[in-house]
Amino acid sequence: MRVIDVQNWPRREHFEYYRGCDHPHFGMTANVAVTSFRLAAKERGVSFTLAVVYVVTRAANAIPEFRRRIRGEQVVEHKVVHPGTTVLVDDEAFTFAMFEYDEDFSLFAAMAAVQIARAREDPSLDVEEGRDDWLFMTPIPWVSFTSFMHPMHSPPHSVPLFAWGKIFQDGEQLMMPLQVQGHHAVMDGLHMGRFYEKVQDLLHRPTAVLGEA
Repeated sequence: MRVIDVQNWPRREHFEYYRGCDHPHFGMTANVAVTSFRLAAKERGVSFTLAVVYVVTRAANAIPEFRRRIRGEQVVEHKVVHPGTTVLVDDEAFTFAMFEYDEDFSLFAAMAAVQIARAREDPSLDVEEGRDDWLFMTPIPWVSFTSFMHPMHSPPHSVPLFAWGKIFQDGEQLMMPLQVQGHHAVMDGLHMGRFYEKVQDLLHRPTAVLGEA
């Protein structure tokens, strides 16, 4: 982790302006093509949801702005950020499952499966206190939504949030809505655009991401 020199930061003016907003988060939703990726996950017996968690995390880690967090007057940049996702439990409520990111998908999936099982056995909405190196995610597989907004605490945190929806057919392609929400004091639409480009690139290369079938 490194501390950014805010006084000499090129986006200092943007940082000061947007962190003072009552609602400093902004978001966008775009459809991503998942045809080959979904098939590859099925062929490998891999959870599609967990595979998407991995792709979102890998893409976010590739873009510095998604690893930056506001701490009072400071901005820090984590070397690596890790995913947390909602998980359904028996009473139709949900719990949080938090796990460490590993670039090796097979290792990541194995560790994530253990944490998801533990979360279901002992449901909780608690997140480890004192850590902000997270990415918060939620799958909404029942709706092909065109927009989405996450609830926020006050004051708002600077952890990016993600949601994805029901896959739908568009011509010969399977598409999936993917929503991103971030703190405008540390990122702009340009950075979200780079995130979507990285996600789509990974989805188009399932073997490189998930390994051989």
